Amino acid sequence: MFRKSVAIKLKSGKSEFHFRGHEVRRIEAFSDAVFAFAVTLLIVSLEVPRSFEELMITMRGFFAFGVSFLLLMMIWYEQNIFFRRYGLDDLRTVALNCILIFVVLFYVYPLKFLFTLVFSGQIYGAGHSPFTLQVADMPKLMTVYGTGYVFIYLLFLLLYSHALKKATELELSPVEIFDTKTKLYKFYILIAVGALSVIVAFLVAPDKAGIAGFVYILIGPALSVFYTRRERLKRKLGIQ
Repeated sequence: MFRKSVAIKLKSGKSEFHFRGHEVRRIEAFSDAVFAFAVTLLIVSLEVPRSFEELMITMRGFFAFGVSFLLLMMIWYEQNIFFRRYGLDDLRTVALNCILIFVVLFYVYPLKFLFTLVFSGQIYGAGHSPFTLQVADMPKLMTVYGTGYVFIYLLFLLLYSHALKKATELELSPVEIFDTKTKLYKFYILIAVGALSVIVAFLVAPDKAGIAGFVYILIGPALSVFYTRRERLKRKLGIQ
């Protein structure tokens, strides 16, 4: 299974975290099925091209599909890391994970719509896109995307908070506790960026609401500064 192969690679790499989830649990297998179905939904509406022109339209849509697929895989990988690190399968973990995969499944079409719309000119050519969006609806679209983004990482925040509360039961080492807190702070940053994007979407004029999408560019520099400071703090505290 894909999770097992990823786990083997993670173990073979340099990691300060002791993996407690050695076997793939039923909730993880179910999650994989849902993620696979979500990926299927990204392409299920595509029909077999009936002409060369339709084939070219499908091919040009590859990038929009690729971005959507990448975002789904980032969420899957984050979830996989959580279960490998903590191996939790209690009721709270299962409930939060079920909500997570529900949100992922629910937001597949908004995700697909957004990125197909973004690349519609490249895919269909100027003025030929079947995707329509009124200017007044642009803030709503960015809000739908931002809300889903915030909610997903809020669920990860709750999962890691739950794991931190079970630090004694899980016998987390000082470095593992530190890294768990680092994850928590990371999710706070991601949630803050998503919330800022939603705010920007409503503060600017409707025809400028697309600017809200550029707010997510802040994630790169913000996390870079954050991880640099956390590593310095770890060395300063001598946590090993």
